[in-house]
Amino acid sequence: MPAVVMEAVTKTYRGRRGGPPQRALDDLDLLVEEGGVHGFLGPNGSGKTTSIRVLLGLVAADSGTARLFDRPVPQALPEVVGHVGALVETPLFFPNFSGRRNLRLLAEVAGVPRSRVEECLDTVDLRERADDRFKGYSLGMKQRLGIAAALLKAPRLLVLDEPSNGLDPAGIRDVRELIRRLGRDGRTTVLLSSHLLAEIQQVADSVTILTRGRRVAHGPVAEVLAARPTRDVVVRVPDRDGAAAVLHAAGFALSPFDDAHGPALAVHEVAAPGEVTRLLAQQGHYVEELTPVHADLETAFLAITGDPA
Repeated sequence: MPAVVMEAVTKTYRGRRGGPPQRALDDLDLLVEEGGVHGFLGPNGSGKTTSIRVLLGLVAADSGTARLFDRPVPQALPEVVGHVGALVETPLFFPNFSGRRNLRLLAEVAGVPRSRVEECLDTVDLRERADDRFKGYSLGMKQRLGIAAALLKAPRLLVLDEPSNGLDPAGIRDVRELIRRLGRDGRTTVLLSSHLLAEIQQVADSVTILTRGRRVAHGPVAEVLAARPTRDVVVRVPDRDGAAAVLHAAGFALSPFDDAHGPALAVHEVAAPGEVTRLLAQQGHYVEELTPVHADLETAFLAITGDPA
């Protein structure tokens, strides 16, 4: 049973100040199978948050259908809402209360035992700071406490909308590691909405790419990348500068490439890699390594949408 299904969902908002209507979702399809992390990727304004709001019953779609665990929403939302946790906006807590006290209040309202509070604090690595006041938390800690609150009911589906927004690199790393752990435990499906391509690629098992309210790619991350291979190669030779001069004179586009194995050349849009080897050998530059450059999610995203990342 899929965790999430949306079929041909359309949502239009009235234009501001008498302007034309704005279509946020345009016959959107979305499928999220149970288990792991599903990346919901698109530039800002592509419809990700509107999609999530439709799923959670916060806004009504104009047309189409949405289902959570095979139950229609919003009609059957009371039946499934107990299985869904969500962090859609900046979490709101009592600033002068500790993280632990804030969670205990939420647990009491939700009918969740206090032991669950301690489990969630452990999950998000906040046990040692749980008695500090919320207002003293860093933004990353506040986000992790928000995720802990979303986990209180042990949801089968956890929806996270741009959880890394505004975080510093340390905060992004912490949230990334937390999402990885949640995806690995097998008990919770994570729907992760983000415009950060590298973050999605590092944590997601599958991905849906959205642009202008429409799904333009979907599937396991590896398959989405394999469907859009690059034609770039990395060439490693003893004399990088000399080899670069030869290839540049032959009309190839180049850029320096450095990794753990040392300096090399990235040669772009190579139709026949053997031609690179032949040209270099004719000028006395013998190739030690020639490997294709695999597409990353940013490359695939730009190829699919034509939008800047």
